[in-house]
Amino acid sequence: MHRSAPATPQKAPAPAQRIRLARVLACAAVPVMLVAVGCSSDSGAKKKTDTSSASSSSSSASSSASGGKQASASPSLAPAKFAKLPEACQSVSEKTIDTYVPKAKTKAGEVGKTADPQSQASCTWNGLDDKGVDGSQYRWLDVDLKRYDSTPGLGSGEALAQKQFDHAVSSARSTSDATNVKTAPVSGLGDQATAIVFNLKKSDADFSYAVVVVRTANAVVTLDYNGAGFQGADGPDTGDVLKGATDAAKEAVAAVATANNK
Repeated sequence: MHRSAPATPQKAPAPAQRIRLARVLACAAVPVMLVAVGCSSDSGAKKKTDTSSASSSSSSASSSASGGKQASASPSLAPAKFAKLPEACQSVSEKTIDTYVPKAKTKAGEVGKTADPQSQASCTWNGLDDKGVDGSQYRWLDVDLKRYDSTPGLGSGEALAQKQFDHAVSSARSTSDATNVKTAPVSGLGDQATAIVFNLKKSDADFSYAVVVVRTANAVVTLDYNGAGFQGADGPDTGDVLKGATDAAKEAVAAVATANNK
């Protein structure tokens, strides 16, 4: 019969060890949150911790109160200057259309689709002027109007219009396959204006483009004018299309102001 080895007698813990052991066993039965407060240090350290916590809470409350005062003191956004847009197809005069889009298919223009005409509107004119043996001239003009309200969390109407202005200028400058791209500011037009001219070959014809982007307060006006010659005719140069785009842009900017003065 196998006999187990005699048990080795255990040395009884010293009094100090018994105290620490009892405290460890007592802490083991206490929830974790209480252990962190009551069992990690002696009573003196606990008092110090409580004082520090109270000071931290007081500081947080003071900071929150201060933050609340600052938030309540923040100025509200000023209302946007322009509350509506004009009808896009009436923002450019018939005389200008006759001059820059001769033989326009529809002098009244073709209205662009929009879900909110007071925030976004557009109109397009195009036509082919056949000059017989001298060839033909094609012209296309588009006016695009955008308006922005001051919106909490997004910014003022003017700030939002500024972003759209920058985006429109960047888009025109980066037109795919464009050549001879040139950009220049336009003085005396709105709060800021930029003109972009370039050449673009499409449909076996060389097109000249001019895009004039204008920000007036919280509205952005973009005028895109281009043309080409067909059947052996020379197309317009960039100076011609730039003049047409600029003249039409001036009328559209004035139309925005007029619409809001009624």
